[in-house]
Amino acid sequence: MRAAIFRNGEIVVDTLPEPKPGTGQVLVKTLACGICGSDLHARKHAHRMVELTKFFPGRQPMDLSRDVVFGHEFCCEILDYGPNSTRKLKPGTRVCSVPALLTPEGPRGVGYSNENVGGYAEQILLSEALLLEVPNGLAAEHAALTEPLAVGVHAVAKVDIRGGEVPLVIGCGPVGLAVIAALKIKGLGPIVAADYSPARRRLAEKMGADVVIDPAKTQPYASWAEHAQMAPEEKAARPPMQAMLPALKPALIFECVGVPGVLQQVFEGAPRDARIVVVGVCMETDRSEPMLGILKELNVQYVLGYAPEEFAYSLRLIAEGRVDAASLVTGRVGIDGVAQAFADLANPEAHTKILVEPWR
Repeated sequence: MRAAIFRNGEIVVDTLPEPKPGTGQVLVKTLACGICGSDLHARKHAHRMVELTKFFPGRQPMDLSRDVVFGHEFCCEILDYGPNSTRKLKPGTRVCSVPALLTPEGPRGVGYSNENVGGYAEQILLSEALLLEVPNGLAAEHAALTEPLAVGVHAVAKVDIRGGEVPLVIGCGPVGLAVIAALKIKGLGPIVAADYSPARRRLAEKMGADVVIDPAKTQPYASWAEHAQMAPEEKAARPPMQAMLPALKPALIFECVGVPGVLQQVFEGAPRDARIVVVGVCMETDRSEPMLGILKELNVQYVLGYAPEEFAYSLRLIAEGRVDAASLVTGRVGIDGVAQAFADLANPEAHTKILVEPWR
């Protein structure tokens, strides 16, 4: 089969042996697979990813001297089953799955592995127990957005919303847009979102942001404060010591950029008692000033991935039309176009989410 392969630091097209499903596994055809920001990071910082694996006993690092096929945001079609399968879903059924294989040694990731080929290949293996049938005749290219939406759903769930908070989303790439969609579904608002890109600001509005700002023209935290003013009765009900502080509603700040320096900017701009959720994946060593966090009593929550039930919930949200997944797709390529797509995604005005369709 053909695949776009990460080899010697580059994305190249070559053939690989067709995978054979083992016990409890399913052979599927990749219909659509999104290019994730993590894939872009992995290409540039693969050695850093491998180095950090040492802090996670039991996790197998990538061997960068061998081939890796990325791709973990996929929708597929069932082709065949391995031994001891229940075969509840017929061949031809469209499915999504958490990007993992269940093994006797525990779950193993799909897409950042030498053994488990990801969705930039014509065929991949999945675990039957993790399959979710795509409902409502949902198009494969939209079902493939389940995984990135689940990241936003998880980030919002992790923050433990208490009611009355005003969120600020820094960065409106795919992750930030997923966070905005999840916040909108929770009914929280006004949602303030900031991004330098006009195209991404337009998408933020489509996904449910109430206030969209250009940080080059407007200070995000000042804009947030304008929309987080307490009502007179809330202000009057504060304890005496709190009356000395600005009369602002609780802040939820989602850092969705993932480049060095942004977290420090959040520390500098955040109001007292803000809850900060770090969703963007920064692959480089960063710095922040602890005293800012201490003096403001900031709460910082790092998040990763999603739970299986959040993944299933995200698929339902898209299938029921509660999230406009179609607006995020800005391009489609076959296997031969993956390397160029990685380069094209550097321009936020041109692309937000490019899908790989290996059958093209």
